[in-house]
Amino acid sequence: MTRTKRLAAAAASVAVAALIPLTAAPAHAATGPATHNGLTWQVVATGPQGTVEVGGGSAADPYHGDTPASATLPVLCLGVDDSPAPAGITVGFFSGWAQGTLAVSRPVKGERLNSRAAADTVCQATFGIGWRQAEFHDGHYGPDLALTGGWNFWGYGNLPTDTRFWIAIDTLPANPWN
Repeated sequence: MTRTKRLAAAAASVAVAALIPLTAAPAHAATGPATHNGLTWQVVATGPQGTVEVGGGSAADPYHGDTPASATLPVLCLGVDDSPAPAGITVGFFSGWAQGTLAVSRPVKGERLNSRAAADTVCQATFGIGWRQAEFHDGHYGPDLALTGGWNFWGYGNLPTDTRFWIAIDTLPANPWN
């Protein structure tokens, strides 16, 4: 997919996101509202060829979550298409390449994110099959992008720079559903 098509798709999906109703979580999801603090990130930089870097900044707490589940924020979604990192992006452990496009859903109360499946459903309902909630360790680096790191990562996308978004972390209890 060309850079122009990627940017057009991301812009169109953000515009459509407000029009698509969010579906209920799948039957296998936890019941009841989430109550735990969740991890949130924000845009930390923009780069070449329509890229954006996301990370937690000083407000993030990947160990316990930094935002109460009662907050209403967009979900950071990722559509992986195995895109190579464009020229001008230096990737490493602390700032990898997500191999795809980043976009945000319309704002969702963290209480609705009572499982990883529920968060992924928000992304799929907004952007389609294959999209999921972005995860702390989605940044790839090294030979053939075979290694994963954490803390920040790059992807294609056009994200709001004035808000935080829900992001998952698989290795620590810092999600609304924990």
